[in-house]
Amino acid sequence: MCGRFTQADLDKLDETLFHLFGISSSEPRYNIAPTQNAAVIREGNRGRTIEPLRWGLIPSWANDPKIAMRTINARAESIADKPAFKDSFRRRRCVIPASGFYEWKKSGSKKQPYFIHPPSGHFAFAGLWDQWFSHTEGPVETFTIITTNANDALVDLHDRMPAILGPDAIDAWLDPANTNANELQSLLHPSPSALVDSYPISTFVNNVANEGPTCIEPLDTEPA
Repeated sequence: MCGRFTQADLDKLDETLFHLFGISSSEPRYNIAPTQNAAVIREGNRGRTIEPLRWGLIPSWANDPKIAMRTINARAESIADKPAFKDSFRRRRCVIPASGFYEWKKSGSKKQPYFIHPPSGHFAFAGLWDQWFSHTEGPVETFTIITTNANDALVDLHDRMPAILGPDAIDAWLDPANTNANELQSLLHPSPSALVDSYPISTFVNNVANEGPTCIEPLDTEPA
């Protein structure tokens, strides 16, 4: 799964990878949690844009926005059929750029947090989005991060990981004309182990109120 991630340097997004130009500088985020806004890339009438959406997908038909706490992630294997995701899978796909994400490894009665990041640049998480109407807020746009089986580098931390798209896969995933469900799902596989690094960090990140580079500072010593 993916329950916390970072967007620390969006102004340095690789334009070749994301085909985005003129990215404005944004405040670094080191501890993005469900129900918070995060930057999401979509393809639309204005071309490819990056905009803030709320994490936790609320389907347009939902009666209760609390469903968002159960839809922060969507399993790649079931998105074509699951009611909360199937319409967005066909019509509203997106990419979430991330400088890294967190997982917690159980060690006895404790859980040790790890920071997982690319050797360079950014991850491109496959995602879905939807728009829900709130009587108090008006239209609310939300997203989910798609997960797949963990690769060999991460399986000891968790059995799931975000579905990370490569350069060619990003274009295919965002293409609104692409309606081939089998082809789209074939893009959602574990990334090569060589494309992810990880290291243990302090429990500072456990508190969602904590922010800043301290969240990703390596531990001075390896956990026992």
